[in-house]
This record gives sequence, C-alpha cells and structure tokens, in this order.
Amino acid sequence: MGQFGLAVFLFTQLEFQWWLFLLCLLLPDVSMIGYLINPKVGARIYNFFHHKMLAILVLILGFWLKISIVEFAGIILFAHSAMDRIFGYGLKFEDDFKHTHLDSIGKK
Repeated sequence: MGQFGLAVFLFTQLEFQWWLFLLCLLLPDVSMIGYLINPKVGARIYNFFHHKMLAILVLILGFWLKISIVEFAGIILFAHSAMDRIFGYGLKFEDDFKHTHLDSIGKK
C-alpha cells in the first residue's frame, strides 16, 4: 500500500491531470496479450512490464533526461505493479497464468 501511495505522491509532482493517471493505470495489463501465443511467452512479456525495477529505471531515466512523459510512464508502471501486489497478483510462472510468485490466484 505504501508503494502505491509513493507512486501517487510522485504523480502529484508532475503537471498531468488526474484523469490521465486513472486512465493509464491499467495499461500495463495490455502485456497479457502474450498469453495469446502461449503461457511461456505470456509470462515473460507480462513479467517484463510488471517488474518494479523496470518502472524504477524508466522513472530515473525520465528524471535524469527531464522528460516528464517518461517519468509519468515509470510512475504508471510502478503504481500498477504496486496495485497488483495489493490485490494479490504477482509475477507469473511460465506454466500457468494463475501460478504467481505470491501463490496461486484464487486459491482458497
């Protein structure tokens, strides 16, 4: 929850409208399209776009280059990954979409 709060705070430091944050928050899930090929490709593409290190590197790059849209992209990636962890969605293993590093999705 704290990481998502940090992302929201960082977003407030940029000069973008709130509706854009809300609109883009789910964009990283487009990476699930790789599952149309097979679970292995799907997991690799999904994990690439849901890894917090990618988000941090994009954010740092945007800050270093002073390009606010790149900073925004890093914040969205970070916020989305943090939100996924809040709801119990983790990085995927290659055998099944529901098999994550946090456990199985929907496990009772």
